[in-house]
Amino acid sequence: MEKIVVTTTEELAFMIDQSVDAKFTQLKKFMTEQLNPPKRKYTVKEAATKFNVTDLTVRNWIKKGYLKGDKIGRRVLIDASELEKSLTEIKSLKYKRL
Repeated sequence: MEKIVVTTTEELAFMIDQSVDAKFTQLKKFMTEQLNPPKRKYTVKEAATKFNVTDLTVRNWIKKGYLKGDKIGRRVLIDASELEKSLTEIKSLKYKRL
């Protein structure tokens, strides 16, 4: 059995806007998840290969405060955003005059 719904143009426009808005919010959520993946954390070894230095150098940078590392158990993890931010700072310190 089919139903016949009688609405005004304003009600119809409102229902269409609601359904389109719902789909657009789902699409926006999907796109932001695809474009901005969850933050990645690097180990000391991965950070050392990224900077092309030894593991000990990265550990010294963390100790001196150039890099911020989070210690989880025995492992030290470095946020990808912190790594990128401090990359420029460390390069400038490398060529700093004494």
